[in-house]
Amino acid sequence: MQQQQGNRFFFNVDWITVLIYIALCAIGFINIYASVPPEQTAVFGFSTLYGKQLIYIITGLVLGLSILLFDGRLFNVFSPFIYGGTLILLMAVLLIGNKVAGNQAWIAIGSFKLQPAEFAKFGTALLLARYVGAFNPKFRDIKSIGIAGLIVGAPLLLIMLQPDTGSALVFLAFMFPLYREGLSGYFLLIFLGMIVLFVADFLVPTYILIIIITTIAGLFIYNNRRKQKIIFSTILVTVFAIGYLFLIKVAYEKVLAPHQRSRIELMLGLKTDNKGAGYNVIQSQIAIGSGQATGRGFLQGTQTKYGYVPEQSTDFIFSTIGEEWGFLGCSVVIGLYIFLLLRLINLAERQRSTFSRVYGYSVACILFFHVFINIGMTIGIIPVIGIPLPLISYGGSSLWSFTILLFIFLKLDSNRMGFI
Repeated sequence: MQQQQGNRFFFNVDWITVLIYIALCAIGFINIYASVPPEQTAVFGFSTLYGKQLIYIITGLVLGLSILLFDGRLFNVFSPFIYGGTLILLMAVLLIGNKVAGNQAWIAIGSFKLQPAEFAKFGTALLLARYVGAFNPKFRDIKSIGIAGLIVGAPLLLIMLQPDTGSALVFLAFMFPLYREGLSGYFLLIFLGMIVLFVADFLVPTYILIIIITTIAGLFIYNNRRKQKIIFSTILVTVFAIGYLFLIKVAYEKVLAPHQRSRIELMLGLKTDNKGAGYNVIQSQIAIGSGQATGRGFLQGTQTKYGYVPEQSTDFIFSTIGEEWGFLGCSVVIGLYIFLLLRLINLAERQRSTFSRVYGYSVACILFFHVFINIGMTIGIIPVIGIPLPLISYGGSSLWSFTILLFIFLKLDSNRMGFI
């Protein structure tokens, strides 16, 4: 009887999470409406950005509720095919995709542009969850770490070839679900160390960094001179760190586009450019700051209504929230995201199956990366790398992919008592 009830889409669904989803979509629609020129808000039209977003929201909600009709076990069974399908789309976009702002990341389907990188996130989350759930690896050996790395690395590499650095960076979020399942904390330290070295390589001459790294390694080896395993590991890490410093320089000069290099230099304070690459961030900061405590009011934002902030309905939608709704509005949005993330983690921890738990943590970490990076770049603490604010930024691919990502987990959670 319980299994039969579990197949009913409305049984045991976490409707609080669904309400948060609807609230964020509604906030997105209101602020996209506010971000268009005044003449477009006089008469409603489905050809406008907010009209299209309304269609995306309605179809997204239908899509999410439809997912709840499926048996949750199907997502485990078909995860290799879903993952494979997203890889095919990522390869296809390199051949037939449209190039926008230097990125060949969209496939045109009539007037709609599909962004495969967005859908690759839930495909990767499903296959990674299937691998961990089926084989229960402890991530203490090269084989298990290598397989997990391959699952995450394949779509990441294809996305980098577009090149879409922002979407590729989000795939680093999968490190945290793996850490929950046994991946050594040393990998997180290595990840943090890579970030520190990346920043330091721009601020300090490379040869000085090499001297510092080798000196620290030498002292560490001397203090552990009788432990061959530690000596070998230290030498390996040192060689990797030095190689990484040179790799940063090569990637910076040969891989990154000029506008991406400018954004990094601006964030690190290596140059100022109020009219070029730094213009977006400066105007975004002005918009958010002008909102003060309670905002200028709906449709009253001057930065917003007169188009001072480029890409304001997509990457910089948070500046609209800041200007028109102020600190209070920003706090509400951030509070909703925090509540959603904490709820997802709580739901993930109560899962009976490893598959569902890993997938749930993947959903939470992907959302966190998107929120943190997007808001960070609108206030100028992170380089502008162009990723949407989940469920709020304009765009069908983004909204639908986050809908699928979230509602698959809600379905898995609703069937947790009967899911093995």
